[in-house]
Amino acid sequence: MSGSSSKSTDCNQLMDKPLSLAGTVINTRPVERAAALTQHLQAAGLTVVDMPMLMLEARATTDNDILLMRQWLAGKYQALVIVSPTAASSGLAIWQTLEHERQALAATDKSIDEHCDILTAPSHIIAVGEATAAVLNDVKLPVASYQVLQPTIANNEGMLAMPEIEGLQAGDKLLVWRGLGGRRLLVDTLQARGVHIDSIAWYERKMPMDAMRQYQQWLQDFNTQNAMSGLSASQQAKPIVIVSSGTAFEHWQNIVQAAEKQAMPANKALKLSDFTYVVLGERLANIVAEQKLSYWRVEDLAPQTILTAINTPCL
Repeated sequence: MSGSSSKSTDCNQLMDKPLSLAGTVINTRPVERAAALTQHLQAAGLTVVDMPMLMLEARATTDNDILLMRQWLAGKYQALVIVSPTAASSGLAIWQTLEHERQALAATDKSIDEHCDILTAPSHIIAVGEATAAVLNDVKLPVASYQVLQPTIANNEGMLAMPEIEGLQAGDKLLVWRGLGGRRLLVDTLQARGVHIDSIAWYERKMPMDAMRQYQQWLQDFNTQNAMSGLSASQQAKPIVIVSSGTAFEHWQNIVQAAEKQAMPANKALKLSDFTYVVLGERLANIVAEQKLSYWRVEDLAPQTILTAINTPCL
């Protein structure tokens, strides 16, 4: 598989047997983002296990976060990139709070223009993914004076191809609403051009406290079902694991390897290579490829994209 493929689905299977659609799919997306995907795959006849490898925890808003927001509202940035629905809802809440403060000040200072319940964007707003855009487009206000732009492909490469991003030059400024970590390709590429980038991390991603317990329980059930089926190991379909970030894969790797070390004879351990992966984007594909793991690479997390990937045989 070519790491630079621009196809929406690509695969690298290191096995000599076809996957069975009766196999298990493990959805490691955070609870807040897993339901639509799980339901779509179940409707297609797949057995899906929700096993979040990330939980999203809000971070306290700092004085610097407010300062950056005020600078953005004052028109100091050429564009705002919002990377997730959680970042969108968190940032939008602060934006509305600052707008209400401005309205209160305008009520006592007639030199300030007063427009009740209007959110006016001072720059381009770029949302990564349909769910992120929906948070901004569904604002319950009489008027929201902004247009939400989206990359054709909802990843770093897709954003870099957008005219609003591609046209940024040395000295321009970009603000990013995000979670702690991530989006390094976008940041590194633009900084190399001399673009100044500020970011507000509205939340951080942590491993759920019960992730290990969930995995061990699933492993026990998986081994029991396989023993009852009478199938040999070579006849059993590899479980499929959906992973959307490097942090989630790191947590998954830690859990699988820890369970392997702790395994009891009655609960046969699985290795990372005993699974096949659906991974988002080039960076994550490279991570799993370096470990010689089987995977499909997708360029967005739309449920149908993932289902199509799982159904796609390698040539």
